[in-house]
Amino acid sequence: MSLFYFYSYSHNSVIYLFYIIASQVKPSTYNWRIYEKYALIPFILVAFPFYSSANTIYPLDRATMMVDGKFDFKVEFDEVIQPQQVSILINGKDFKEVLGSKQVEFIEKEDGNNVSALWLRNVSIQSAGNYKVQAKVNDKTTEVNWTVYKTPDVAKAKNVIFFLGDGMSVAHRTGARILSKGIYEGKAKGKLAMDSLPISGFIGTYSTDAITADSANTMSAYMTGHKSAINALGVYVSRSKDNLNHPKQETLGEVIRRKTNKSLGIVSDAEVEDATPAAVVSHTRRRADKDKIVGMFYDVKPDVLLGGGSAYFLPKSIVGSKRKDDINYIEKFKQDGYTLVTNNTELTTIDKNTNKLLGLFHTGNMDGVLDRRFLKNNVTKKFPDQPDLTTMTKTALDVLSKNPEGFVLVVESALIDKASHPLDWERALTNTIMLDQSVDIAKKFAEKHPDTLIIVTGDHTHGISIIGTVDDEKEGHDMREKVGVYEKAGYPNYEDKNKDGYPDDINVSKRLAVFFNNFPDYYETFRPKLDNPFTPAIKNEKGEYVANEIYKDIPGAVLRTGILPRTESQGVHSVDDIVIQAQGPGSEDIKGYMENSDIFKVLMDSLAINGIKK
Repeated sequence: MSLFYFYSYSHNSVIYLFYIIASQVKPSTYNWRIYEKYALIPFILVAFPFYSSANTIYPLDRATMMVDGKFDFKVEFDEVIQPQQVSILINGKDFKEVLGSKQVEFIEKEDGNNVSALWLRNVSIQSAGNYKVQAKVNDKTTEVNWTVYKTPDVAKAKNVIFFLGDGMSVAHRTGARILSKGIYEGKAKGKLAMDSLPISGFIGTYSTDAITADSANTMSAYMTGHKSAINALGVYVSRSKDNLNHPKQETLGEVIRRKTNKSLGIVSDAEVEDATPAAVVSHTRRRADKDKIVGMFYDVKPDVLLGGGSAYFLPKSIVGSKRKDDINYIEKFKQDGYTLVTNNTELTTIDKNTNKLLGLFHTGNMDGVLDRRFLKNNVTKKFPDQPDLTTMTKTALDVLSKNPEGFVLVVESALIDKASHPLDWERALTNTIMLDQSVDIAKKFAEKHPDTLIIVTGDHTHGISIIGTVDDEKEGHDMREKVGVYEKAGYPNYEDKNKDGYPDDINVSKRLAVFFNNFPDYYETFRPKLDNPFTPAIKNEKGEYVANEIYKDIPGAVLRTGILPRTESQGVHSVDDIVIQAQGPGSEDIKGYMENSDIFKVLMDSLAINGIKK
């Protein structure tokens, strides 16, 4: 049948009203009773138009903010208006009075389009409570509600160590425990360091634009207390075309710098400009603005910054630079008193009086522990002396703990995620072990400094599960038949004779059977990839991702037909909740199900940010 639809459109929603006016039968058989019943609908719609919310207010509805927390206030209108047509009230008062600013920026035609916008930038609310924001223009009203909280006057914690396992799902933890500790007669032979953190809960990761999430907006929620959209850092995503001109949300790094004398440290085995570490300081609609993110790091100046990504610090005149200008941020940091280190040897021999440290150990993301320490293949040939995440964590604690006012340290194990995307679970699990050993270092620090809050969580999950074992000793060449499930699974035969917490050999004869629930076309080999990280799919001549045939002739390889769009080359994030665990003063506020944005309040309350007198 033919369908005509009439709709009313706003920035947030579209209402579709369908009207059947014809069928595919012959005209002589039209159902005139149906026609008569619905014929007046178009005329009713014209006479009595349906309006959805005509304007958009940022921060969005149900936003939670700290007293004196900074943010940008923006109202977007769906038509060209004049300022005198607008009335904006917050709890019945003029919005400028409540937000403490008279610097109204009115844009008649935003980005040259026939829509207007109003801004107040870098504002705050000074009293706790519930706030109703109403924006009226002509006959249209938009309303949102905010909650503003005040932190305690007395701090619970002096120090905060926040660990983020990027993409870390429950199966990553389970697999890391089996590989690291072993299992015997139904019980694990030991626990991970994170297993014994006494406080636990679940974290939801949804975005403002989708139920799914990426590392940018999820870490941004932890670091600002505000939700946002996929690929965004420290901003609400508005309709602005300029990536840097979206409503800002004050980040953890900025709060620490503005409100306290505490030291700030950021550690990652990814590029430091990558989404998770960048979220500590950054404001951009697009996480790919890595050259600009370096400038944002320089504005905040964390006392310790360790990771990869030196290509974005170097001016474009230097070979390998990814900057588009001639700014040399390495020199700028050095001129501001930072000690620069570029490999593990330099990191482990810094002067004991170092209090500002910049470590850049790779032009891109650092390499994972499996390739660096165990396989010793050509993956790390270009940068053979990279530090472990454990070494970076310990060094950061040594430097930051010199400050009698305390510190905040954010540590990311990024390579859990970066190995999970290409379905490379052995690399993902060994990097999970390295995160856990970093947590153990923090726990030992907390034994001597009990005023330290430790939080361990992820930003989003991957669809990964352990279903049993793969046993090479089973007869036949069909690898599917070598997969043991239920009672046929038995136990894997990994060993850790040197007691370093890692299996001595990842390629044992009876291995874990680990599979992902979403994937492109690829060849499942049932074996670890020892020479290079896994590349499951490559583009064909049509620009579609198809199974990478370099794995086709490995004995027993099985073609798995993908379930993802052919535009996807790797596995994608899942929407599952994340486990969060914690110990120390302030951790008692973590309980049950929480949104990722709720954790910012836990951090602020533990440090009593509103009670600090700088």
